[in-house]
Amino acid sequence: MIDEDSSGGSEPPPGVIFQDPDQCLPATELTDYRLIAVRLRKALAKSEAQLLQKDELIRRLELLKAESDHRLLNDLQMTISLLSLQSRNSINSEAASQLSAAASRVSMIARIHHRLHSYDGVRTIEFKKFLQDFGLEFSAMSSSDASTGRVSVEGSQIDLPAVTAIPLGFIANELITNAAKYGKGRIAIRLEPDPKHGYALSISNDGPALPKGFDPGASKGLGMKIVRSFTDQIGGELRIERGADGQGARFTVLFPAPVVQPLSPTAATS
Repeated sequence: MIDEDSSGGSEPPPGVIFQDPDQCLPATELTDYRLIAVRLRKALAKSEAQLLQKDELIRRLELLKAESDHRLLNDLQMTISLLSLQSRNSINSEAASQLSAAASRVSMIARIHHRLHSYDGVRTIEFKKFLQDFGLEFSAMSSSDASTGRVSVEGSQIDLPAVTAIPLGFIANELITNAAKYGKGRIAIRLEPDPKHGYALSISNDGPALPKGFDPGASKGLGMKIVRSFTDQIGGELRIERGADGQGARFTVLFPAPVVQPLSPTAATS
């Protein structure tokens, strides 16, 4: 014999819908939950569409950047060819020398641009190795046989974030070019930790000593403007002094130890 009270045969209270034997919701609350679910699905679909648009925009920007870099390198190569041609055809020896020097400078810019942008997508760069490779290229490009092997790199092996290493690469390019232009003998590059500032990159030569009271801020040359601009970009400080025994010049860039951001869980598993 079945008890009618425990059989579940009684009618539900007015306005109540049974979802299962153990739970029931008023009709108005169920309607509200369904409306919320619809809104959440619409918001999720909108977010997914925005993410797809963002991914497409990033892809297009990467293509534009690659095309821009390619065109820049082509333009630099054309500039080098034109300067070299003008240098060979010039009847004025001083003008020919200036044109040849300009061609060499543009060629070095093209090389370092290509080398630095080959690190696109890389989080850190072995900067001492980068300097060693750059020194070899610089020596190979020098027109004087006596200068071959004149660039030496000393100091610690330091891995730097690309956002710091790339500006430092342009700084090194300008300072090494300046040392070769005004100095003589060996060009020494040293990269080492600095207890007060983080790191120190110094470039020195054995040329004539700097004049007393030399002020790099008063220099109107493009090279020093580039050095100061990139030094400010990495939050560094530029110091200029005489070399060992009061001879030559030493340019030192002091910069803070950068923090390498850890990979996100998504990036680490991709």
